[in-house]
Amino acid sequence: MDFDFALLLVVLTGVSGVVWLFDWLLLARLRTRHAESIKTMTALSEPEREARARAALQEPVPIEYARSFFPVLLVILLFRSFIAEPFKIPSGSMMPTLLVGDFILVNKFAYGLRLPVLNTKILAVGEPKRGDVFVFRYPQNPKEDYIKRVIGLPGDEITYRNKTLSVNGKQVGEVDLGAYTGASEPGHRMDGAQVKREDLEGVEHRILENPQVWVGHEGTWTVPAGNYFAMGDNRDNSADSRFWGFVPEKNLVGRAFVIWMNWDGGIDFSRIGTVIR
Repeated sequence: MDFDFALLLVVLTGVSGVVWLFDWLLLARLRTRHAESIKTMTALSEPEREARARAALQEPVPIEYARSFFPVLLVILLFRSFIAEPFKIPSGSMMPTLLVGDFILVNKFAYGLRLPVLNTKILAVGEPKRGDVFVFRYPQNPKEDYIKRVIGLPGDEITYRNKTLSVNGKQVGEVDLGAYTGASEPGHRMDGAQVKREDLEGVEHRILENPQVWVGHEGTWTVPAGNYFAMGDNRDNSADSRFWGFVPEKNLVGRAFVIWMNWDGGIDFSRIGTVIR
């Protein structure tokens, strides 16, 4: 069963907000009136009237919690929905750019403001650009988030053959940077992997290729209107648009922009604050 944190956050914020509002509009006034009526009870001693009045003004525990948590939950909801959302990298499909255990922040307004849970766009701000590292809901299971790089924009023709990428008939430039010596991904062959610098119309970034591994999924694709073609930087170990198709605009989540933590059995301080390109 998939855990929908966004839905849980919306529900908790809504419930705590309704409880707080109901108390502010009605219950708090009733408590005040009750406390004032106690103070007029001449049959009680003054200390007893004061004690009972203070007790009458005391907020019930659920209301106290709602009043305390509502503003915190609201700030988290607004920040996570419209500004930035944290994600953890679970696989090596974006190596060497992103490693297993990287915690990243995703710009939620880069591709338009969307309502939480419903994911309905309410304000168009921008669109994905070629070379962006972006997060989206996996088209075959929208409850699952994927992160890849934007390779093709609507209308583009993308060709991938013999480990060579072409966009609109023009081969994408590559520079060989030598053997890969970074972190490995358990269960996947890394010996022989080569790092290359790829230039996607001025957006330079590193990719990983392994001459000893054959993905076996080649072809030419024309990107439909309102869709994007996504590929992982780890070209021989990435389930991406070459296999399952295009990313619809409605599935966009945001653009990844920084690594704020790395934890894979220990903290890698060298990756903290790394800008994602």
